[in-house]
Amino acid sequence: MNAIIFDVDGTLWDSCQAVANAWNTVFNRYKELNGKTVTAEVAKSFMGKTSEEIFSTLLPDLERQKMLSIMEECGKEEEVEIAKNGGKLFDNLEKTLQILSQKYDLYIVSNCQAGYVEAFFAYHKLEKYFKDYENSGRTGKPKGENIKLIIERNAIQKCFYIGDTQGDYNATKVAGIPFLYAKYGFGTVDAEVPFINSIEELPEKADSLFQHMEP
Repeated sequence: MNAIIFDVDGTLWDSCQAVANAWNTVFNRYKELNGKTVTAEVAKSFMGKTSEEIFSTLLPDLERQKMLSIMEECGKEEEVEIAKNGGKLFDNLEKTLQILSQKYDLYIVSNCQAGYVEAFFAYHKLEKYFKDYENSGRTGKPKGENIKLIIERNAIQKCFYIGDTQGDYNATKVAGIPFLYAKYGFGTVDAEVPFINSIEELPEKADSLFQHMEP
């Protein structure tokens, strides 16, 4: 069966407010951060990056081990916040996944920390639609390599990746698979690529993309 591999943030949902809440809860525990806070918009600007890339930018003046410790604490707090309150699913996401899963195998590859996808599944009960998932927090590998892992592990023959950032597009070049731009998401892509304006357009677009792929 043909497969679709999904990014999470900006492609399946918007968890920016939950993530900002979690980070602020942790930052508030550390006097040396001098009352530092982030907004949902700031959190959105980091979506698609690995945790270490994010916190190296957010906390540039901290000694590395301290930064990594706070990063890990923020990741755990995100899981708590998301498992408790969830995020904002894009309109008609579950209905779309239900339609897609009848024709295609669905997977997730994200740059998130270990536990994040599980929290997404736990709150929104969407795990049943996905065959497998991988993330940089679990493997320590960048997104392109994790896409390769999913493809190899599941013996996928034909697939494409759907994401919303330049980093997502770059990862598909590493993995050697087609890319579909979720234009409704958080980022931009500096390339001429097929796109959709809402997740609801995905079933029709997926049919078209697979029809035009090499056998």
